[in-house]
Formats: sequence, structure tokens, C-alpha cells
Amino acid sequence: MIQQNRLVDQFLQLVRIDSETKYEQQIGQALKTLFGELGLTVFEDDTAAVTGHGSGNLICTLEATPGNENLPTVLFTCHMDTVTPGKGIKPQVGDDGYIRSDGTTILGSDDKAGIAAMVEAIRVLKEQSIPHGKLLFVITAGEESGLLGSRAMAKQPPKQLAAKYGYALDSNGSVGQIAVAAPTQARIQITIKGRSAHAGVNPEDGVSAIQVASKAISRMPLGRIDFETTANIGSFAGGGATNIVCERVDIAAEARSREQSKLDRQLEAMRQACESAAEEMGAKAEFVSEIIYPAYKYDESAPVVKLAMKALESIGRKPSTFHTGGGSDANMFNGMGIPTVNLAVGYENIHTTEERMPISELKAVAELVVAIVKEAANE
Repeated sequence: MIQQNRLVDQFLQLVRIDSETKYEQQIGQALKTLFGELGLTVFEDDTAAVTGHGSGNLICTLEATPGNENLPTVLFTCHMDTVTPGKGIKPQVGDDGYIRSDGTTILGSDDKAGIAAMVEAIRVLKEQSIPHGKLLFVITAGEESGLLGSRAMAKQPPKQLAAKYGYALDSNGSVGQIAVAAPTQARIQITIKGRSAHAGVNPEDGVSAIQVASKAISRMPLGRIDFETTANIGSFAGGGATNIVCERVDIAAEARSREQSKLDRQLEAMRQACESAAEEMGAKAEFVSEIIYPAYKYDESAPVVKLAMKALESIGRKPSTFHTGGGSDANMFNGMGIPTVNLAVGYENIHTTEERMPISELKAVAELVVAIVKEAANE
């Protein structure tokens, strides 16, 4: 069914197209042409005007085969952008069954392996006349910049976005692993305002924002809080000349948890640490947090998980589930009301110049997409 050589060629074509995050113009246009030639209806949303990225999100619709309009709609999603360095990628097919770059760039299998698998699956569905319900292939922009494309989409979901099941093809691990839970993330901005003074003449008249901020951070629970919750300080900026008591410090931080109540407690603990330190030392603290993406959590009894497990078994892969500490577009599609899990694609050493893609895993991802479509039709 899956034509491995055709699939590999498609993957090589995709990774050769420059698409570093924010600069998705070329890949966006290429994908619109490709999915259009496959006979899908392609819709590009208007989120590029909001995100400042080179493309909007693409929603590519393959209508149900005749007589199967009542079958469940299934959504598959990948992202079109890559991390850096991703310009001028020169993929190499090795004798060991791996595809790599030439070592000067990433490869871009995150997430062009998923896109190539989508394309091959569509071709197989058409060639084999496999019955199916409506299928949505959503390819987002700006995922590597903090899910910017899907976050913008979620603010006003297009009317085309309605599906019973959702599957992101964008997780680490070998094909067979399913990320059934992922955390919500809060982005935190903290500003500590002290009072400047001459550090050598009258330091007692000043309030060092650095000292206040340091005391606040020392009181915060950080790192691994529990098996579902983490928190981190990303940056600490302020001050300048050594003869001036620092007046202002800006702190960027985050907190994550797979349980909203735990995240709420973590945020309150961090807020109280700032406010108590500021009050004790005569400073002011501003604490602003924003939820970037929602959490999701399923177990093996969930229909979206059961369907994926059946599909994996049908292609000879042993399914397993895990909880991840990272976010993905799957979080956003859950937030838009589509039960979605993230499926492992098999890529290795992503976001590095040592990245590589096993051809056997690439083939398995394409097989899995076809198998999911078949299992959904069997319902």
C-alpha cells in the first residue's frame, strides 16, 4: 500500500523548502499547491495578520467518499515551520536506513515527516478507493514560536474545524507511543520596582530591586514541583552602573501543570513570594500571568485513544501511552473542542544538527494515518 520510495522523495522535497519559523511563505505556498493537486479543498486562514508569520494556517479538506458522509470526521494536524538553523537543508539518505542533513543544519523532520506521511496516506486512500468520512488535514504556522498559529486560530476557530477525533503527528518517540496528556502553561511577567539612590553616598535611601527580586525568587517553589507540575525562571534583567542602587528588575518565568488546580496553587505561591518580599523591603511587585495553552488528559478508555491503539495494532505496532511535559498544537485543538492526542513520529535528535529520520518510522507514520482512517470508517 505505502510506496516507500515515493514517500521518501516527498519528504526530501519538503525538507529542501526553507521554512524557519516566522518565514513560512515558501512552504505555505508549496503546500497549498500540493494539497490542491491532490484534490483537496485548501483554505488559508487570516491569522498571519495577527502572528506576523509568513503564512496562515492551512485547512485542507478531503470530502467523504460517496455514501460515507455519515462516518466520523477525523482531523490530522502537523506544523509547517522548523527551528533554526533551517536554511538550505541538504538531506542525505544513508545506507543505514536514516535520513540526515549534511550536518550544517537541522533536518526538519519536525514536522515535515508528519506532512509527508499525510500526503502519502491521501494518495493511498485515493489509489485503493478506501472508504472514509470527511478528513481534515490542518497544517499550522508558528508552532515552533510558541504555538502562535494554532493559538491565533483558537481565538476564532474557522467553521471548517469540526471533527470527532483529532491526531497531531508531532511527538517524540517511536511510532506506537501516544501522548495522552499534556500540561497547560502560564507565561509570567514579574516587575519589581525599588528606589534608586547613589550606591556610595546614600545607599540607605534606596531600595534595590535586585535584592528584592532575589529574595522573592529564593522563596518560590521552582523546578519539578510534582509529577504533573513544573516552574522555571527564564530571565532576570535589571540594573546597570554599580554606583546606582537598582530601581527595576524584570523577570520572565513560566509554570506548567496537567492539573489546573495545581497550576493555580503554583501561580499563587510565586505571586505571594513576590508580594511578601516587596512589602518587607518597601518595594512594589507587579505579577502578571497568562494561560498560553490549555491542558488535556485522556486514558486508554477514551474513544480517541482506543481508535489510535486499534490502528497501531493493525499495522503491527505495539501501542503505549505516556504523559508529556511539553505543549503542542494538540493542546489547542483540545481547547477548540476536538478530542486530540499527539502521536509519536519516530524522529530523533530534533532541534539539533544531529537530527535524523528513520525511513522505517516514516513509513509507519503513513501506515498509521491510513489505519486510523480505516478504523474510523469501521465505526
